[in-house]
Amino acid sequence: MAKGKGNRVQIILECTNCVRKSVNKKSTGISISRYITQKNRHNTPSRLELRKFCPCCYKHTIHGEIKK
Repeated sequence: MAKGKGNRVQIILECTNCVRKSVNKKSTGISISRYITQKNRHNTPSRLELRKFCPCCYKHTIHGEIKK
């Protein structure tokens, strides 16, 4: 039988700057910047935050991990 990936888990990173600006994302029509990446569950048990480029803000901002 094939083994699962185990400790590696997929996460979604979302721009924290855009989220603060728009309370109701669906009604504003603003597309929120999101990235999909992987992290090791044992090495990084806390929420991940990375600086990524946000096409909505046109600059590098902090992207935080969100729930799926």
